[in-house]
Formats: sequence, C-alpha cells, structure tokens
Amino acid sequence: MRWLLVSALAACASVAGVSVPAHAFSVTFDWGNIPKCTSGHPNTVGSPKFMLQDVPKGAVKLEFALKDLDVAYDHGGGTVAYAGEGSVPAGAFTYKSPCPPNGAHSYEWTVTALDAAGKRIGTGEAKKRYP
Repeated sequence: MRWLLVSALAACASVAGVSVPAHAFSVTFDWGNIPKCTSGHPNTVGSPKFMLQDVPKGAVKLEFALKDLDVAYDHGGGTVAYAGEGSVPAGAFTYKSPCPPNGAHSYEWTVTALDAAGKRIGTGEAKKRYP
C-alpha cells in the first residue's frame, strides 16, 4: 500500500515537473576476510556480503560505490542484477580494497537502486571503520 501511494505521488509530481527524492533503503555489510594491504595496492578484491531491506519495488540493478571518507578516495564498486533478494553475496563484484595509510579510516558504501529504464529509484548507505 505504501509503495502504491509513493508511486502515485511520484507520477503526479512528474506530471507537474516536480522532482521527487529517491526512496531510502537500509544497507548493512561485513568486511569479511578481505586481505590487508600489500605492496601491490590498490588490491582488487571481491565485494563484501551486503544485507538489504526496503529496496524499492521495480529495482532491477544495484550500483555499489565505496569511498574512504577520511581522504576522499574513490575505491570504485560495481553493478549487479537485482530481483528482490535480501542480500548480495560476497564476491558479486570487485573493487579496490581499503588500505588506509595511517591507521583506521571510515568508509562508506553507497548503493543505488535502478529501474529497468536506468532511473535512480532508491539509495542506501552504510558506514564502517577499517580495519
């Protein structure tokens, strides 16, 4: 019912030329067993496992991006197909692993839900320190 109301409001706003913010959803993750930094940094490693809640209906792809918040470094990310699962398994895509040069840093994953037309329909964020 809530989704129907949000969809109706979005349709009305679209006709009126008003921008509607994307739906926020919940994302959590576990770093898992990613390797520590090595001389070959940036390491490309498999993604952690992500747990998802309230991803908007109509999402067919999820885009993942990781940033080091302490030094504004972009670690890349990946895109995966999505069919309503509550999680994305570890190793679903590769990215540049965390390798803080001076102790633990804060990192943020941003997950963007896209519909079949590639339109952003939702966003989730999760922050954690590493190591």
